[in-house]
Amino acid sequence: MAPHAWLNEPVLPALPRWLAPVVDAVGRITPEDLSAFLPPPEGGRPGAVLMLFGESVDGPDLLIIERAATMRSHAGQPAFPGGAVDAEDADVIAAALREAQEETGLDPFGVTVFGSLPDLWLPPSGFVVTPVLGWWSTPTPVAAADPAEVASVHRIPITELMDPAHRVEVRHPVGYVGPGFEVNGLLVWGFTAGLISRLFDAAGWTIPWEPARQVDIGPLL
Repeated sequence: MAPHAWLNEPVLPALPRWLAPVVDAVGRITPEDLSAFLPPPEGGRPGAVLMLFGESVDGPDLLIIERAATMRSHAGQPAFPGGAVDAEDADVIAAALREAQEETGLDPFGVTVFGSLPDLWLPPSGFVVTPVLGWWSTPTPVAAADPAEVASVHRIPITELMDPAHRVEVRHPVGYVGPGFEVNGLLVWGFTAGLISRLFDAAGWTIPWEPARQVDIGPLL
């Protein structure tokens, strides 16, 4: 098979064929498939993140930011663009697109939103987060638009995230153990890595890997 031969015709209007497994997974995935931390019956601050799928000369990719080292929470961690839902946001989709624009400078009009995943609970920050999924139909240049919040911006090829050689098991002194990805000089872990790993599982993209390589991380900030 030629490199990226699975790209070709669209599977839905405006979506490439390679996204078909993700579209299918969105329609049947449950909160329990994604995380052990489900939203409480009441409370929690609404938030949203943008899982933005694009395509470049390196094939399909995901947009990942590296949070600034000076942030009060999750400092220096790779993450999806996103943040709190503000009063002026029409909904979680508007919030995810606004945050992505503020953090990376992308043009939201070039993004086709094709679904969202179930709300998930982030106990350390108290957020109830909705992952919004988008197809970057018209890519625009991206960079760290606000250095106070974002240190760097990366388009990570899906093939690198799928590669078993880039997968690790992350351990934290408090007992946390979860999936991780070593890509583009970043260690993607925590909520972001868990979401990628479980969505790839549901989409049938996961290549069997042996979690023998373990990476120890320091205190959560």
